[in-house]
This record gives sequence, C-alpha cells and structure tokens, in this order.
Amino acid sequence: MILEKIHDPNDIKLLNAPQTQLLCTELREFLITHVSQTGGHLASNLGAVELTVAIHRVFDTSRDRLVFDVGHQCYTHKILTGRKDQMTTLRKFGGLSGFPKTSESDCDAFNTGHSSTAMSAALGMACARGIKGTQEKIAAVVGDGSFTGGMVYEALNNMAEVKTGCLVVLNDNEMSIDHNVGGMSSYLSKLRVGQPYNDLKNGIEKALMHIPVAGEKLAKGLKRSKDSLKQIFVPGMFFEEMGVTYIGPIDGHNIRMMEETFRRAFKLNKPILVHVKTI
Repeated sequence: MILEKIHDPNDIKLLNAPQTQLLCTELREFLITHVSQTGGHLASNLGAVELTVAIHRVFDTSRDRLVFDVGHQCYTHKILTGRKDQMTTLRKFGGLSGFPKTSESDCDAFNTGHSSTAMSAALGMACARGIKGTQEKIAAVVGDGSFTGGMVYEALNNMAEVKTGCLVVLNDNEMSIDHNVGGMSSYLSKLRVGQPYNDLKNGIEKALMHIPVAGEKLAKGLKRSKDSLKQIFVPGMFFEEMGVTYIGPIDGHNIRMMEETFRRAFKLNKPILVHVKTI
C-alpha cells in the first residue's frame, strides 16, 4: 500500500511514476470507502485526484498557498497533508470539516465554502507576498461552474492589472470552453509557457522596430497576424484578451503533463490560467 507511506506533505515527492499512479488508485478506493460511511462530496473528489496529486508534487503545501474554490474537492488534499487517519470523522461534530479549514492544518490556506471566491483570495495572497518579499507559490483551483459568479471576472480584471505571479487551475469537467484534448493542445501548452517562445516573440518585434521607415509598420502587421492566428489556433482567447495567459486544455488525469505545465507556468511569474479537463 503506497497510501500507508504518505504521512508528511512532501512524502508524495519521493514516489516514482508507477507508484504515483498506484497512489491515485488507492486514493479513490479510500475515498469511496470512507465517504460512503461519513457522507460528503464524492464525485468532485474522485475527479480531482490526479490534479491534486500533481499540484502537491510541485508545491510545498506547508509554505506555498493553495486555495480551493468552494472547497468540496479538497479531500485528497487533506489525506495527503497528514489527515488520512481522521477521515473517519469527516463532517462529524468535532471531526474534519468537509471544506478547507486553516485551524485544521497549516496546509489549508483559506477557509472556503462558497463559489467564485478563490481567485480573489489567491490574488490577495500574491499581493501580500510582494509586500513581504517572500517567494511562495500561489494557486487557486477553480471549477468551471464557478465561472457563473461575478467575483471570478473581478479577479481576472485585477490579475491583469496587478500582473503578479498567480496560477489559476480551471478544473473543467464539462463542456466549458473547448473539448479538444490531444497532441496539438499539449504542444501549444508547452510552447506558450516555454521561455524560448516568449524570448523569440519579443526579439522579433524589437528587431523589426529597428528597421528604418518600415520597421514599425512591419511590427504592427506581425502583431495583427499573430493575434488573428491565435484566435484561430489557440483556445481561451477570452482570458488572453483579459490579460491572463491561457494554457490548455490539457488532460487533468495525466500527472506528468500537469506537473510539467505547472512548473513551467510558475517560472513565468505572471497571472496564468491552466485549463485541465477532468472526468
């Protein structure tokens, strides 16, 4: 049993790929067994197992800040952060809360329980990080259903203005933005978060601007062409137009792909939305 070896929040980082996949199977069996006895949110947690595991392999949850929107999908997070043996008390008087709770663990960053608030909370933490001069990673996990709430769009608007490093993971388990998951979307995701792409894009525009007379016109033409191509080939242009870099959609059950994407996204140190598709 791999799950029996997970006690500390960072234990998950010691697992190899086959062990990590086995852990996800054991986590689902554990959730079904315990939630069927205590009651609680089952489907939302079963769908977010790999996503939560991938985030924990990238995060140091005792230092980094992970904010769940609503919070009904946080059971795997609780299991991986030292509360596995308390799951028999889930949603019972004096037992574990069915939602993130800062008084339970330092790994719970925010007391959630309402939809559409996580992005604003995470952005506030990112602004506080800038004031304090610390280096922790900050992410919000938001379901596609939360995008019916106005606070999401207020947060997007503020993220574009503040321009600080804050990751939003859109956990999409319905037809929310796009249904494409495959080689091209994976390629675009890697390309868009890769530093060479950003350096190349900026370098070409600067070089064109130095061409006498026609340089500025060429640069503007390139930008118009680039924006038109992105409208055709790159999903999530709504977020891009808001000023938040969009990546995806990617398979929300592919741990390796999510890990690579999250690591690259954090290196860019700007507001980024990663769109993951889960079942």
